[in-house]
Formats: sequence, structure tokens, C-alpha cells
Amino acid sequence: MKTFASACLAVLCGVAVARAQSDKHISTEALRGLRLPDVVIESATASAANYVQVKGIIGGNNRFELLLPEKWNGRFVMGGGGGFVGSVQNSAQYSVKLGYATAGTDTGHEGPPGISAAWAYTNLEAQINFGYLAVHRTTEVSKAIIRAYYGADAAFSYFSGCSRGGGQAMMESQHYPNDFDGIVAGAPAFDWPGLAANAVAIQKVLYPDASHLDQTALDKQALRKLQQAIIDQCDEKDGLKDGVVQDPPSANFDLSKVSGLTDDQRKSIEAIYAGARSANTLIYPGYTPGAECDPDQWTAWIVGPIPGQNEHAPDLMFAFGTQIFKYLVFNNPDWNYATYDFSNFANETRLAASFLDATNTDLSSLKARKGKLIIWHGWADPALPPQATINYYQQVLARDPSAPEYCRLFMVPGCLHCGGGPGASDVDWLTAIVNWVEHDKAPDHVIAEKRDHGNVVMSRPLFVYPDVAIYKGTGDPRKAENFTAKRPSAH
Repeated sequence: MKTFASACLAVLCGVAVARAQSDKHISTEALRGLRLPDVVIESATASAANYVQVKGIIGGNNRFELLLPEKWNGRFVMGGGGGFVGSVQNSAQYSVKLGYATAGTDTGHEGPPGISAAWAYTNLEAQINFGYLAVHRTTEVSKAIIRAYYGADAAFSYFSGCSRGGGQAMMESQHYPNDFDGIVAGAPAFDWPGLAANAVAIQKVLYPDASHLDQTALDKQALRKLQQAIIDQCDEKDGLKDGVVQDPPSANFDLSKVSGLTDDQRKSIEAIYAGARSANTLIYPGYTPGAECDPDQWTAWIVGPIPGQNEHAPDLMFAFGTQIFKYLVFNNPDWNYATYDFSNFANETRLAASFLDATNTDLSSLKARKGKLIIWHGWADPALPPQATINYYQQVLARDPSAPEYCRLFMVPGCLHCGGGPGASDVDWLTAIVNWVEHDKAPDHVIAEKRDHGNVVMSRPLFVYPDVAIYKGTGDPRKAENFTAKRPSAH
């Protein structure tokens, strides 16, 4: 039985053979005339930036865009999306300027403005496309079009994404390991019912009454006190006072020592750190005590209320958590977070987890095909608790102690969600994965930079977890070469 990919390539066989001796690309008109199974090519237009933009639909509802550079480097990279996606997104779109053919997808639905999963209501096809299938089908179609356009297959294929895109990356590594030679998963949203449970557990404390979402105990003043206390207690424990906590778990932050907080404020912060539980079982870890607290970021993502935000979603994680439960778990728009308990969580989320989650720690298929996976996460992420990513990686290592041969985790101090923050968080992950795949240069460390108006103002090495970068004691602390690796005793 032919796979979808083999069917696509069979249709294109005549085109490829006819062009085998030619260095020229086929025309945009010929691209528009391609006939692929269950695929409609809507447009193929030449850009002034020296690439061809191909737009199409797979299966009647999965929209995609593929960029084909005039000077192709022989590689394909697909970029991930964010949130519930809902529009064609490609976080690797910049790579077309580097010579990569690159693609993105809307994951099979067009979402309404804002953070809404209403598109998933009683629509299992849309849910499965979003969960895992749309990225895979877009990959196969993109590779077929690349073969038609250039007369050759991509020598190497890569995937890179963050947040939802990071979850897509992990899904590919587990479900479709043959799609990509190298995969980069940043701050991955890979356990959707779990992260929704954590969000709801926090919001039940911050907003116990669903009819009053206009105020919370954790105002900006309280958050600033928390931020300062974290810096005061934790910053210098790594040997350098620089506003960045290198390894929050080993800093041993003590909330009881923070003065000027009310009992309600302490209770709210404890809920943010606690995670979601069913009886004595941890469903999903909370945020890491000792990670830098950015008051504006915590307000937007965790605490709220955001000025002008929809009254039914005072902050972003409230919105994501409740929308996941309403439309991807229970198919019930009237579901009420305030009255929900987690006593039957595993059974109630089993179906949703089957197509949303990328939690399988068995990466033997990726290993067998000699694929490589880089996972990274910011320690100060206010959206997705980094401990969940660490737990996953530790479980991968427990299953296969040789996992670092094909899978490595990097934690980024002072990094917010997918970038930014007080630390150095700008990393060329694409080059790192290419060097690993094509040149067998396993990344023992990568260099992260912090820029101001294009100028590098700080650089730091990031070492494979659990090692952290520690200042040597001499030299410019703003430069990476003056740091060395150390394994914290806490790990």
C-alpha cells in the first residue's frame, strides 16, 4: 500500500525525470499546474526577494505555504506555529534568506481572532489535524513540491518551533521520526491536558469566582516585591551578581522570607509554584521558585487582569486552560473551571491526550534513523513551566541512558517564553542542529547572546542539562569565554 508521500512522488516522477539533466527550476505556471493527491495548489508567485511562494490546501482544510529560494542550499526546514495556530505560521520563515526551502501550516483550521479553540467544538477532524496530522501532511506535500521544483529531493530536512511549535517538534520526533533529520523543540507545549490543568489550578486560586475576573490579589506592587526578593536571595548564589539566576532549583528560594505580602498574596504565589494535583498525584508541575519574576510578563500570562482584555479571560493561561477543557476535552462551551476538580482527570482527558500529547519517552525510532533532537526551555518562562520539559528529558534518559547521542536539553537562564528576559537567550539553534546532523558535531554547548539595537551586550554558554554556566572569577562577565560548566548538587 502506497503512503501519501509515495503517491505524491509517483505523480511527480515524470516531472523529475524530464528535468534530471536541467539546472533550471520549473516555471511558476508549472508549479500551479501540479496535481498531487488531495492537494490544491492555489498560487505560485515569484517574490522580489528571490524566492517563489507556493500556497495551497491539503485535504480541503489544511492550508500551507512553501517558500522556494532561487539559490537553494539543498535543505528543507519547516517552522512551527504558536497557540492554537489558526493561520499559516512558520517560525523558520527567515531561513529562506539563508537558502532553505521552508514551509508552515495553519494546522487545518482558521481560528477566530484572539485565544479561542471554538474551531475544535465537536470537530474531531480539526482536533486531529491540530494535534499531529497537519504538520506531517504538510511535510510530505512540501517535499513533493520541492522535488518537482528543483528536480531533486532535499538532502536534509529539519523542523524548528517554540511553544506550540515546540510541541509540534516533539510530536514529529515521536510519531513521524522519518520526516526530519534534525528537530529543535523550544519551550514545548507537549502535554496539553496537563498544562491546562496547571493553568486552571492556578486560576481557581486567583479567581475562585468565575463571575468576578476583574481583580486579583497579586497586583503589580506584590509582583515587584517578589521579583526583588528572588534577585536578593538567588542572584549571587551562582557567584555573579548580574540579575540572572543561572540555576533556580539550586538557589533554594524561600517565599516565607519575603516581607510585605498579604496572606492571600502568599497563597496565590504558592499556587503558581505548586502545580496541579489529583489527590497526591502530580498532574503537571508548577512554575519554578527562584526563576526571575517579570511583573509585566506574569500579569499577562499568569496573574492578570490584563487591561482591556476580554472579561472571560483575564490572562493568557486562563484563556488557554479553559479553552482546552471546553473545546478539546469536554466539548462543552459551558464548562466551568471554578467548579471543576481533578479527581477523574486521567479518564476525562484520555481521548484528548491521545491526539494532543507528545509525552512518549520512547525515541528509539528517532535513534534508529539517526535523527537528532535538541530541546530547550527558558528558566524564567511565564507561560509553560520549564520543570515539565526537564521531567520529560529525565524520563527519556531513564529509558535510554545513551539518549544524549541523539537528544539533548538546554536550559536558558533568564529567558522568558521563547526568548527575551534579563538573560542571554538569542541562540542560532538551526546551525546547531545542522552541525549535529550533517557534521556529527554534537552540541556540548551553544552560545546565547543578548542584543541591544543589534549589538551584542552579553553572551553566555549554555551547556547540556544539568550542567550550568558558572563565572570563572576573572575576565569580562559579559563574555561567554569567561564561564565554565558546573553540575549543581541539586541535580
